[in-house]
Amino acid sequence: MKKENLINEKRPHESGIKHVSGKAFYIDDISEPAGTLHGAIGWSKKAHAIIKKINLNEVIKSEGVIAVVTSKDIKGRNDVGPVYDGDPIFPKKAEYYGQPLFAVAAKTTELARKAVLKVKISYKSLKPITTIEAALKKKSFVLKEKIIKKGEAFKAINNSAHQLQGNFTTGSQEHFALEGQTAFVIPQEDNDFKVFSSTQHPSETQQIIAKMLNQKNNTITVETRRIGGGFGGKETQSFIFAAICTLLAKKTKQPVKLKMDRDDDIIITGKRHDFYSEYTVGFDELGVIKGLKLKLASRCGSSPDLSGAINERALLHIDNAYYLENIIVENYLCKTNTASNTAFRGFGGNQGMMAIENIIDNIANSLKKDPAEIRRRNFYQKKKKNITHYNMKVEDNVIQEIFDKILKSSNYKSRKLGIKKFNQKNKYIKKGIAITPVKFGISFTTWHLNQAGALVHIYCDDGSVNVNTGAIEMGQGTYTKIAQLVANELGLPFSKIKVSATRTDKVPNTSASAASSTTDLNGAAALNAISKIKINLAEYVKRKYKIKDSEAIYKNEIVKFKGKTFKFNSLIKEAYLNRVSLSSSGFYATPKIHFDKKNFTGRPFLYFAYGAAVSEVMIDTLTGENKIAQADILHDAGKAINPAIELGQIEGGFVQGAGWLTMEEVKWKLNGQLTTHSPSTYKIPAVSDMPEKFNVEIFKKGKNIENVINKSKTTGEPPLMNAMSVFFAIKNAIASIANYNFTPELNAPATPERILMSINKLKRKI
Repeated sequence: MKKENLINEKRPHESGIKHVSGKAFYIDDISEPAGTLHGAIGWSKKAHAIIKKINLNEVIKSEGVIAVVTSKDIKGRNDVGPVYDGDPIFPKKAEYYGQPLFAVAAKTTELARKAVLKVKISYKSLKPITTIEAALKKKSFVLKEKIIKKGEAFKAINNSAHQLQGNFTTGSQEHFALEGQTAFVIPQEDNDFKVFSSTQHPSETQQIIAKMLNQKNNTITVETRRIGGGFGGKETQSFIFAAICTLLAKKTKQPVKLKMDRDDDIIITGKRHDFYSEYTVGFDELGVIKGLKLKLASRCGSSPDLSGAINERALLHIDNAYYLENIIVENYLCKTNTASNTAFRGFGGNQGMMAIENIIDNIANSLKKDPAEIRRRNFYQKKKKNITHYNMKVEDNVIQEIFDKILKSSNYKSRKLGIKKFNQKNKYIKKGIAITPVKFGISFTTWHLNQAGALVHIYCDDGSVNVNTGAIEMGQGTYTKIAQLVANELGLPFSKIKVSATRTDKVPNTSASAASSTTDLNGAAALNAISKIKINLAEYVKRKYKIKDSEAIYKNEIVKFKGKTFKFNSLIKEAYLNRVSLSSSGFYATPKIHFDKKNFTGRPFLYFAYGAAVSEVMIDTLTGENKIAQADILHDAGKAINPAIELGQIEGGFVQGAGWLTMEEVKWKLNGQLTTHSPSTYKIPAVSDMPEKFNVEIFKKGKNIENVINKSKTTGEPPLMNAMSVFFAIKNAIASIANYNFTPELNAPATPERILMSINKLKRKI
């Protein structure tokens, strides 16, 4: 019998055919029981105001309306804040434009949406704070500022041969998942509720709803089969929609579906944190950083949400792949009257990495050196200069090998010379090229979240297997990879494994599918459950057949013990008839990690994921338009469970990162009104925005030195940072206008307008 390739081989996504055929079931595809109502949310038209009165008379009278809910209907906690209070379901004071104030249930979605527009609200307007600069000036913060230190930064800067000062911003970003925020709630007997939510965090959805209703957690069951993209936008921001939907279902005693209009979705929910940085850096003639002083400030929005952890991860990644011996960083978490910003792929890490990459790039330009050369000189080393600014030893460093390999395979040096010649001959179209590295830490920085559970059943009739974990399938292929791991562990065909919908009544107390740890945690928990079932089977076989201790081999649907061989199905049936348990829960907790947040020291990550990318771009100096001509990526996925899925993640992450850094511009008016809230006003990358030549390769020598499932490495968040090379390639193209004699001033995203402004500033220096 030919062995089926189960791991380390390319395999289609388990729902791939359903995705492309439209047969995949999402929340809005669930059959609606008779009497199902539809919800809509009425939100604030002021960014900062005391709500004096809400007149709902016309709303209640509106056609098809069955019920209206306000804060008066909430018997328990009127807040969905995941860590801190500050995210009221329905507030007394509006803190941002778009904040939910009430909701209705009607016979159709259209009637519900029409009804909420008939509300009459009396406000007492207050002056909003809408920018980081204004928040810093007024000392408006959601949490206390943090200062971290290592070495003697001021002394090192003052003693350096060269110094640079400057500032830099990275913009916000809308998640824009294909499936918007959606919830569907069906009342059950005993005042229980079945909640279908498009969420990355079913367990906390369960907890928040229970607290809102002042009920026990075991009265709420949350189920999620798949979500149409999350990117962090459904880690906490999904809570309020599930809570409001449940509140409507409780009041009406009928099933209620709440699916958000795209504009309302974008207006109500938070986005990626935009960051502002100021720096002073000291370096030597070779461009090696000797000391760095950095000020980092982020727009957190109206509440803390996850801003504490996001800013912490930014601080943990301000080094990227570089050894920083002397550093001091001030971090400010700015409160603004905008929607509370939240998790987004990279979770602050990429904002911190962009800050240091901009500094490195400016050092290279000031010395008139190739930035690739300066980057490499500042890398962490393997035997020395391998301790981070938070005192973690970098033991798995492969950045030099990856960097050098992509430099060679992309023909970086020869292409760079060719680009210089091209720019000399072309007046209006300019090319640029850049290479950037990635070193990204993997684990939740909140220690207790690094755990997962699983439930595995083997059915006695046919030997098929059902696996349930806390993992959320959001397109990233975690169900596929977990099924591959389970099939491999039991020596079964992939077709005999089914990973079922995530449910809080099957696997409780789960962590969010986030931090790029979903498969690492939940896959390990599933294997732990299987190991327990294997122990049950082994004990039975040894007892029944008088076999001494020997490890069973599960392969090709055969189970071999020393001196005894079984067909898998036969063994399972025999075990059942002899009353052997074929079901088990499993558990996994990430080892080794520890972190003292107060002193900012320890080992917050189990391992690092590495990568490097070379991007070549073209810019039109008359319009500011840009295009990625070529991208070459080499990324470390360890010993990949499924190379096909990992390649998809690497490619998708890069394109999403390029969107963040070039075209996806989130804009607010000074009164706090969001102006980029639809596909017509907010541009995300299309197929035409992908690189014309896109060369992506997984690092063949990759292997996780830690005891992670299959020795793999995640490709959830890290690949997005490969897109940093696009931004610095654009900057390199702009620099060519002044024959590379001056450093362009450019902030992210590098929109056509910003590129033109940078060009004009540069021309004034010539």
